[in-house]
Amino acid sequence: ITLLAMGRAPWCPCGYILPWYGPLGTDEGNMHLADWYTPSHIIHGFLFFAFLWLVARRMPLGWRFVLATLIEVAWEITENTPMVINHYREATVSADYNGDSVVNSMADIVAMWLGFLLARRLPGWASVLVVLGFEALTMALIRDGLGLNVIMLLAPNETILNWQAGG
Repeated sequence: ITLLAMGRAPWCPCGYILPWYGPLGTDEGNMHLADWYTPSHIIHGFLFFAFLWLVARRMPLGWRFVLATLIEVAWEITENTPMVINHYREATVSADYNGDSVVNSMADIVAMWLGFLLARRLPGWASVLVVLGFEALTMALIRDGLGLNVIMLLAPNETILNWQAGG
């Protein structure tokens, strides 16, 4: 509801919703269900599970899940503000970033749920391997990932930007 009130498109302006959208550098990126940034949202689930286990392990799992969902929802709203969209355009290789459709944001929340529930089931070492595997995969295939995304959002780095641009 908040994203719609912010003027975000409910779905891709192209008129259809794909389960996966892989091309980079197009205006349809972040408009379909899943894309190259979906693994980052799965990682959010692993990280939120671990963080909440550390700081609130006595809280019932259901409430930790609700709290993780609220954090992810807050991120989806923040990520789609003009300030953050413009920052991504100016400071990262994502000069074409237009924000997410509501459908994509909802799918990102579901991806976080998947990561949270996987983290609950997997042993800690396996969770670490999944997170590192997703980061390695996206870094190898699209020269980006959650770690690089956070660095470029908080403290843009020219060396990283040049590498991401293929230099």
